[in-house]
Amino acid sequence: MRFKFIFEHRFEFRIAKMCQALSVSRSGYYAHIKRPESKRSKANRELLHTIKDIYSNSRGIYGAPQITKNLPSEKKASRGRVARLMRANGIRSKVVKKYKATTHSSHNLPVADNIVNQNFTTSKPNEKWLSDITYIPTAEGWLYLAGVLDLHGRKLVGWAMDGRMKTELVCAALKQAIGRTGASKGLIVHSDRGVQYASKGYQKLLKKHEFICSMSRKGNCYDNS
Repeated sequence: MRFKFIFEHRFEFRIAKMCQALSVSRSGYYAHIKRPESKRSKANRELLHTIKDIYSNSRGIYGAPQITKNLPSEKKASRGRVARLMRANGIRSKVVKKYKATTHSSHNLPVADNIVNQNFTTSKPNEKWLSDITYIPTAEGWLYLAGVLDLHGRKLVGWAMDGRMKTELVCAALKQAIGRTGASKGLIVHSDRGVQYASKGYQKLLKKHEFICSMSRKGNCYDNS
């Protein structure tokens, strides 16, 4: 694999430097490239070319199982072999899970009444805020985004991001919103009844600023629109 890397990047970097960095000798490299290609190596190279074509045509969606099924009859190979070639060449499916729950309402913490009750109209800024958590799939896992929306003009006034969906996430978003707007007591802050919003830490922050807590009914997504 090291000799292959050097050969493929020979026009970008000096061969001597690459040999030194990869702890191989120049004589070994030149002996390798002069050696006749084995049947197995040639077959893998041709199979890899086909794998890349199928992967590209699927717009990066297909993984090893789908690519194996779509191999032409003259290039049939095992799923394991396809997976090894894909892994060795950094070819990965871009498919991610389409849904991940962000509301965990099965808890014993107190929940607030639904004061907003789907009345999202306002007459001034900082009258009603809407808080929610969404998620962003990344190559390294899920990234959670907590947002605070002022329903007057539907302006995002606070947000926070983290790799974990903890109380600190929603508190950080609320603190940013308070700092940016200077909102005062009497403000209604509406959210779902997830454990983060029902937590002692979040409720303590609301009480500190004399905000009014409102929570959606269980299982009713329209209450948090």
